[in-house]
Amino acid sequence: MINVCLADNYPVVHFGVKSYFKDHPEIHIVSNVGNFFMIPEALRNKQIDVLILDLELDGLTSIYEVKSIIKNNPKTKIIIFTSLSEQIYAPNAIKSGVSGFVHKSSKLETLGVTIQKVHNGTIMLSDSIKKNLALIAKQNKSERLYRKLSNREIEVLRYLSDGKKNNEISKILNLNEKTVSTYKLRLLTKLNVTNLVDLVNKAKTLEIV
Repeated sequence: MINVCLADNYPVVHFGVKSYFKDHPEIHIVSNVGNFFMIPEALRNKQIDVLILDLELDGLTSIYEVKSIIKNNPKTKIIIFTSLSEQIYAPNAIKSGVSGFVHKSSKLETLGVTIQKVHNGTIMLSDSIKKNLALIAKQNKSERLYRKLSNREIEVLRYLSDGKKNNEISKILNLNEKTVSTYKLRLLTKLNVTNLVDLVNKAKTLEIV
């Protein structure tokens, strides 16, 4: 059996996923958590082979916290299951050490196949992501600059788009306010804009946020 922990904000997601895999011959949902702070205890109390995690989970503020889980629980594979843009977040998530990325618009059958393959050591990306990455590799540098945003830059950009100020972002991400300002300047340069309004608008146009 593949023991799975599902970490998601919404009870309807927990109910749907657990119901779908109820009679599955290999996949067993043994733990459900509703916020990020419950994950360490869940991983301590039971042997979890695969953790299904939403990037928008309450309490999860940074991809670096996901990296910490991976470091502290090397035997547990992580699959991102989210409604955030696959094109933007999947490459960074995989780079951080997660084993799979499934968009919430996918069928639960796809999630099931991903769980099984990830458990067997495969890194799972959808065909659309693979094609997208192949296209990016063929683009010139200026066309793919926005694809080269770091995890931190994407996080800062998301909070800026939500209307957060530099000092608020510094507290959320536990960063120095000057460091946040540096990330903001990098974002302006990488996305080739000169002010915050244009930065947010371009980010939305490119589906980064």
